[in-house]
Amino acid sequence: MAKSTGQATADSEPSNAIEGLARRMVQKPQSVYQVLFYVVTGFFLLMSLFPFYWLMVLSLTPQNSISGMGAFLPNGFNPGVYLTVFETVPFHLFIFNSVLIAALTTVVVLLIGSIGGYVFGRYEFPGRTPLMLGVLVISYFPPAAFLIPLFQLFTANVDLFGIAFEYPQIYNTPGAVVLPLSALIMPLVIFILATFYGQIPDGLEDAARIEGSTRVGALFKVIMPLSAPGVATAGILTFIITYNEFFFSFLMLEGNPQDWGVLLHGVFRFQGTRSQAYNLMAAASIVGVVPMAALVALAQDKIVSGLTQGALKE
Repeated sequence: MAKSTGQATADSEPSNAIEGLARRMVQKPQSVYQVLFYVVTGFFLLMSLFPFYWLMVLSLTPQNSISGMGAFLPNGFNPGVYLTVFETVPFHLFIFNSVLIAALTTVVVLLIGSIGGYVFGRYEFPGRTPLMLGVLVISYFPPAAFLIPLFQLFTANVDLFGIAFEYPQIYNTPGAVVLPLSALIMPLVIFILATFYGQIPDGLEDAARIEGSTRVGALFKVIMPLSAPGVATAGILTFIITYNEFFFSFLMLEGNPQDWGVLLHGVFRFQGTRSQAYNLMAAASIVGVVPMAALVALAQDKIVSGLTQGALKE
C-alpha cells in the first residue's frame, strides 16, 4: 500500500511541475517571451559567430596538425601565420585594390543613385510606380546573365551601336568591376534614397531655390545633408557588397596584385594545384574581414541613431 502511494506521488510530481510552468506562463507571459527572445537570439548569434571562430581556430593550427585537430579547439598554436600571409604574397596590395574598387563603386552609385532617388522621391509623374518597379527588377537578374556580353564588350570584341571603331579595353581594369556592380546595386540605392528624400519638407528645398540654388544644388546642399542616415546606409551597403563581391572580380580581373587583383585573389594564392594551405587561407580570410569589421564598428552607432531620428521626423 505504501509502495503504491509513493509511486502515485512520484507520478504526480512531473504533472505538478508542468502545471506550475503552465500557470506561470499564463500569469506572467512577459517572462516567457523574454526567455524565448534570449534563446532565439543566442541561437542566431551562435550560428553567425561560429564560422568566424572556426576560421580563427583553423588559422592558429599548424598546417601539419590540421588533420588531427579536435572539434572546437586548435591542435597547436601558431600566431606567426598572420605574418606569413604578408611575407608569402603582397597581401596588402590585394586589400588595397579591394578597398579602392569598393570606394570607386560607392562614389559612382551614390552620385547617380542620388539623382535617381531625387527624381523618384520628390517628383510626381505618370508611371512613377511602374517605372520604379522596373528599376528594382534589374537587381533581381542573376549576374551570370550579363557575363558573356559584358566580357565581349570589355575586351573590345563588339561594335558599339553597329559602328566599327576602336575603343580601349576595360577588361582587367577597375572599370570592369565598378561598372557592372554599380548597375546591379543602383536599384537598391535608388529605392533607399527615394524613401529618405521623399520625407524632406518641400519648404526647405523651396527656400534653397529662392536663394538662387538650382535643383541639383538643392539636392547636394539641402536634401542629401538632411538625409545623411539614408546616404550613409546606402554608401556602407554598397561598399560592403563590392568589397565582398567574387563573381565579376574573379572573371573580369586577372588576379595579379599589380593588375587590380582583389582580396579573394590573394586568398587563392595559398591554394596550390595538389595541396592547400588551409591555415594560411583562413588567416588571410581573417585579415580580410578586419577592414569591414572596423567599418561596421565605427559607423554602427551613427547609422542606428540616424535611422531612429529619421523615423521620428515629421
